[in-house]
Amino acid sequence: MATTSQDRDALGADTLSVALIGPEELPRRTVARSLAGSQARMTQEFASYPGLDDVPKLLESKCDVVIIELDSDPEHALDLVKNICATSSITVMVYSARSNSDMLVRCMQAGAREFLALPIAEGTMDEALVRTMARRPAAHPLKKKDGKILAFMGAKGGSGTTTIASNFAVALAQETLQSVLLIDLGLPIGDVALGLGIRSQFSTTDALQNPNRLDTNFLLKLLVKHSSGLSVLAAPDEYTQIQATAEGVERLLAVAQQNFNYIIVDAGRVIGPASKGLIEEATTIYLISQVSVSELRNSNRLISEFLATYGRKPEIVLNRFNQRPLGIGDNEIKKALNQYPRWKIPRDSSAALRVQNTAYALVLEDSTISRVIRQMARAACGLPENQEKKRFSLFSRLSG
Repeated sequence: MATTSQDRDALGADTLSVALIGPEELPRRTVARSLAGSQARMTQEFASYPGLDDVPKLLESKCDVVIIELDSDPEHALDLVKNICATSSITVMVYSARSNSDMLVRCMQAGAREFLALPIAEGTMDEALVRTMARRPAAHPLKKKDGKILAFMGAKGGSGTTTIASNFAVALAQETLQSVLLIDLGLPIGDVALGLGIRSQFSTTDALQNPNRLDTNFLLKLLVKHSSGLSVLAAPDEYTQIQATAEGVERLLAVAQQNFNYIIVDAGRVIGPASKGLIEEATTIYLISQVSVSELRNSNRLISEFLATYGRKPEIVLNRFNQRPLGIGDNEIKKALNQYPRWKIPRDSSAALRVQNTAYALVLEDSTISRVIRQMARAACGLPENQEKKRFSLFSRLSG
């Protein structure tokens, strides 16, 4: 896509200065030619990789952008990217003639802002430079964080938090027809993608490993789409050793809020410093529990000893609710939770089992469970809880 006059205006009168590093002459000439027609000027050109000790001298030139070839020595190129990004605010771009998704992720984690595939398509360099200029905080402040965060926490493993959060997110995407993101923070292994019948090449781990470099471009590359229109940042489907930090979670949520109307977080049982930002920023916290002594006890502790420290009062969701719980009545439930539960999702074993075996979103069919979850979603976005809308279908989306 060619750059428009409006895009040129976004670059402004400033000209970006570029240092180009590429041992292979032909690819380097290709990149140089793509720069020639842009509002950038190449101030330095290197026909070999500088050593890591030479990076401070390179940075003395105060260039705005460094463009580095990957293919001649990928590992040294990545070391250069990491070193430059760790010691300066310069935008680093990389270019390669090889299409490799693993290398793309490694580059982004190292701090590279743009991955230029050779041959460079018309307009690609201009668009990358527009994004570079837009990231300059002095001229272009970050957008206001508008997205609402709705967090789901479980009183105990097996409470059904993931099933409820996932189906709530699908329902919300359908009811609002706005942008909705579902984040699986059920580390080290989460089941959101499995439950929705989708596969993702990337995961929450990729977003959290380098929070200082996480931005809109990187986040959007990590997402996968569900047929309902819901965007999903899945948890890794293999055991991954990563400790979520408060900084990482807060950065992820901040970037998500700038790009989505609603962010649904399956927090599982994330309790501790890493959940601080989530609890403070959440518009609503849903605490998922069941009517049993152990789960009500855990819920009481979470409410009185954990959430209360942040001044937060959750909406209680009783899952697999039986109208005739053995030995535990409404008074006992209220006493344990210090409040009446807002939502009661009935036990429907056949519907739940059918969905588990087919990896099909439960709210896409009518059941006693799906009706309550849809009511929750409608309440969350300000719609009447009991008003029925036309059910989603692929045909209706295409024909409408």
